[in-house]
Amino acid sequence: MAKSNGSAFDFKLFMRLLTFTRPYRGTFIFVAFAAVGLSVAGLLGPIFLKNTIDLGMLPRDYDLMLFYISLIVVALILEVVFQFSFIYYANWLGQTVIRDLRIKLFDKMMRFKMAYFDKSAVGRLTTRTINDIETIASIFSEGMFTIASDVLKMLVIAVYMLYESWQLALISFSILPILLYATRVFQRAMKGAFEDVRNQVANLNTFVQERITGMKIVQIFVREQTEYDTFVAINKEHRKGWIKTVWYNSIFFPIAEISGSVALGLIVWYGGMNVVPEEALKDSGMTLGLITAFVQLSQMLFRPLRMIADKFNTLQMGMVAANRVFEILDTQAHIQDQGSHAPEHIKGDIEFKGVRFGYIPEEPVIKDISFSVEAGQTIALVGATGAGKSTIINLLTRFYEINQGQIDIDGVGISEFSLAGLRSHIAVVLQDVFLFADTILHNITLGDPEITEAMVVAAAKEIGVHDFISSLPGGYHYNVKERGTTLSSGQRQLIAFLRAFVSKPSILILDEATSSVDSYSEELIQNATDRITRGRTSIVIAHRLATIQKADQILVMEQGQIIERGRHSELIKKDQGHYKSLYEVQFLAEPDTVS
Repeated sequence: MAKSNGSAFDFKLFMRLLTFTRPYRGTFIFVAFAAVGLSVAGLLGPIFLKNTIDLGMLPRDYDLMLFYISLIVVALILEVVFQFSFIYYANWLGQTVIRDLRIKLFDKMMRFKMAYFDKSAVGRLTTRTINDIETIASIFSEGMFTIASDVLKMLVIAVYMLYESWQLALISFSILPILLYATRVFQRAMKGAFEDVRNQVANLNTFVQERITGMKIVQIFVREQTEYDTFVAINKEHRKGWIKTVWYNSIFFPIAEISGSVALGLIVWYGGMNVVPEEALKDSGMTLGLITAFVQLSQMLFRPLRMIADKFNTLQMGMVAANRVFEILDTQAHIQDQGSHAPEHIKGDIEFKGVRFGYIPEEPVIKDISFSVEAGQTIALVGATGAGKSTIINLLTRFYEINQGQIDIDGVGISEFSLAGLRSHIAVVLQDVFLFADTILHNITLGDPEITEAMVVAAAKEIGVHDFISSLPGGYHYNVKERGTTLSSGQRQLIAFLRAFVSKPSILILDEATSSVDSYSEELIQNATDRITRGRTSIVIAHRLATIQKADQILVMEQGQIIERGRHSELIKKDQGHYKSLYEVQFLAEPDTVS
């Protein structure tokens, strides 16, 4: 896992980030060339200005003065061209790299096992995928290349200043130790400050995302003021994080400005005291043009140093963001997909053999479960909440890996299937149906080009939900909004049934699919259930025992174990049986309730 090494700059992390530029090596080299050109072109202006004053203006050689002025214009044009090329292609490279990085990150997260998402806040993952990735782009657009260009420009200027006048050069350089020390301290302080800022941004995103998603709970329990107060506190911490960065900037930049002004004053003082008369211009010495050039050069020398500190802030924020993104990329939390078995069709025989599993390995929730289902049969799982019913489904679909035992489909261990090969033959209808903010048609096909609208309509008619969908504005093209909030729970369940049906699975799983719906929707769902379970292996989890009386086998679970098994007609005859007790509670009390 990527970890910050605690230094002001993590070179290994930086080099790892640079590996993403390899496919765009040509652009990378061109940006480097533009940086060199920008440094050289920036130096030409002061050189030509010096010659304009010393060789043209003071001797009153107007032709030579016009010549050097023309060269200044050419130098400015070159600087503009190089600057445009540098800025555009550095930003292009940054956006291209983060596009690739974001795709890689999203692909990585899509392959994580469910246990990872159980422990990771959605808001934090969203921050990593969007905010942090975007911050990384600034490493290329404003950080790395700009710093390299500025450093190169400073070196070129320093060499030229020493060449022209070592005395004025040393006066200018005398301020550098102060600036370099201040810059070093500034960089270390800003690194910690930016880490704090990114933490606060993630906390803020997580809090807002969760409260907006759970707004119904907030309002129904009248927690608006409490959540508001909590948000104010989190937002205050977020503000404190940013204020800390502002504080460091407020200290550093005045120091840099004062240092530059002191150097400028020393240059003018020393140069003015030692300037040679006009008639001595042909001899080597201090000239008005040289002093003017040094005034300009000193500003060009100190400005990049001040800006390097500012750009280093940007680079540091990008590095902090990169460290967070690489932590996710380095996370080994995916289901091992090493199987190669991917049959086009399966019968649907299922067998659990001594399966044990715990979300925490030392605390098993499934204990030595064994059962088998023949192709085309319907098996029902019954038991109290927490008995392990849904866990069995998660193990069959390999959302979690078993700790012990084996699960076979058609006599082949599910670990020998490729994940896609396994899950392509299984469809799941959950109690809490998730719909995307898209049309009903897209929520049914999930973008599968092999499932046409005509196929969806035919399937909807077959299971009896076509009339319901047609009654909506736009029919199959009705946008259900985020999480399908414009539909009732029963309507969302019907769409989930249709989604499962059109995928033509060999194994169908219904996890509490008929609970918490109105009587009309339940009747439609019952009809849909009878149709889509026909001729395929089905596993049904239900609290309402009326929905499972026709099952070929009923497994009664308690605390991760199967305590009873058999058909409804067999289990109902067991004295003191757990299933019989459940049945009596649900059905024998109904006449009294009605009366």
